[in-house]
Amino acid sequence: MFPVQSNMAERRAAAAAVEQPDFLQFNDLACETVGGRIIFATDEWFAPAANLLKREAPQFLPTAFTDFGKWMDGWETRRKRTPGHDWCLVQLGVPGLIRGLDIDTSFFTGNHSPFVSIQAGALDHAPPLSLEGDRTGMAASETQLSAVVKLASEAWPELVGVSELKPGYCDSCHNYFKVNFKERVTHLRLNMHPDGGISRLRVYGVGQRDWSSVSTNQDVDLVALTNGGVCLGYSDAHFGHPRNMIGLGRAANMGDGWETARRLDRPTHLKVDQQGILDVPGWEWAVFRLARPGVIRSVEVDTNHFKGNFPDSCRIEACTLTPEDEAPSSATGWRSVNWQILLRPQKLRPHHRHLFGEAELTLTPPISHVRLVIAPDGGVSRLRLWGRPVRITAASTNQPTADSKL
Repeated sequence: MFPVQSNMAERRAAAAAVEQPDFLQFNDLACETVGGRIIFATDEWFAPAANLLKREAPQFLPTAFTDFGKWMDGWETRRKRTPGHDWCLVQLGVPGLIRGLDIDTSFFTGNHSPFVSIQAGALDHAPPLSLEGDRTGMAASETQLSAVVKLASEAWPELVGVSELKPGYCDSCHNYFKVNFKERVTHLRLNMHPDGGISRLRVYGVGQRDWSSVSTNQDVDLVALTNGGVCLGYSDAHFGHPRNMIGLGRAANMGDGWETARRLDRPTHLKVDQQGILDVPGWEWAVFRLARPGVIRSVEVDTNHFKGNFPDSCRIEACTLTPEDEAPSSATGWRSVNWQILLRPQKLRPHHRHLFGEAELTLTPPISHVRLVIAPDGGVSRLRLWGRPVRITAASTNQPTADSKL
C-alpha cells in the first residue's frame, strides 16, 4: 500500500471511531428539500452559498473547473483583500428550536474558512431578499447590501461564538456545535472569519408550528417534521435514518427513507404464521415524539421505492409521556415504556402506499409518542399519522399492551 493510501485508510478508521453527538437524530431545518434557502451572501466567487443546503453529501471532482477557478461542492469566497469578513443569511425551511449544528468542510483542505460564528433571528415576515440562478463568480450588489442592512443581522444573538473550524479531511470535516438556545428561530447568519470555504450547513432541531390557526376538527399529520414531529431513537439505521420518514411529500428514492441492515438472526428457512406474516425472532424499531399529543384517526406506511427490501410486516405502538418522562425512557432504550398497540401487525407490500383507517386502529385515547416496529428488517419511505391535536388530561391504561422486550 502506498503511503498516501495508508494515510487515507487511517483517516477513515479514525473518522468511524468518532462518537457522534445526540442532536444528529433531529431534523435538518435548513435543508433545501424542506424549503431552506440562501437569501443573501457577500461573495460567491468560487462556489455559490446555495450549495450549503443541499441534501446530498458533498463530492469532489478533481478535474472540474469553472471560469472562476476550481469547482467546489460548497460555498467558497474569493481570498478577501478588503476590510471585514464574508457572511450569508439562511432562511430556514422549517422554523423551530435548534439543538445543534454541523458545519461540514469536506474537501476544503487548503481553502476552508479558519473560523466561523453563527447568529439567529426570529423574523415575523420573510425579508424581501432572494438569490436566483447560478451565482458562481458573483458578489452582493449595492442594492442587496442596502436591503440587508435593514435586518440588522449583525446584532442577532449568537448561537456559536467565533470558533475554529477543522479542515475538510474525512476524520475532521464535521465540526459539531451543540446549541442551547430556547427561542424559535426563522433565520441564521453564517459568518466566515475572514473568508474561505464550507461545504454544508446542517441545522438540527425541532420544528415549531403556529397551532392557533389549526381547527380542532381538522386532521393533521402529527408526526410530520414541518409540524414538529421528531425521531428520538431507533434500533438500526444502516442505510437510511428513520427521521427521513417524516419528511415532505413522497420519498425521492430509497436514500430518502429509513432502511436497516439485514438482520443476522433470521432463520435459515423462513416460515409464515396463519396471517401469512413471517415468523421471525427479531425486528427493528424507531421512536417518534408527535408534534402535539392527539388522537390518531388514520395511518399511512409507505414503502415507495423499496421493491426488494421492504419489511415483511409492521406494527405501531403508542404511549403518553410527559416531558419529564421522556429522558429516562430514552436512557433505557425505551424498554421502560408501557407501549400499547395502535396498529396490530400488518403484512406489507413492496413499493406501495399502505393506508389504515379507524377500523384497523385499536387505540382511541390521546397519545404523545409512537414506535414503528418492522419485521424482520428493510425499508420504509414515509410514515404519516393523521389525527387531531388535543390536550391530554390522563394517560390511557386499559388498552392492549405491546411486547416491549426489544
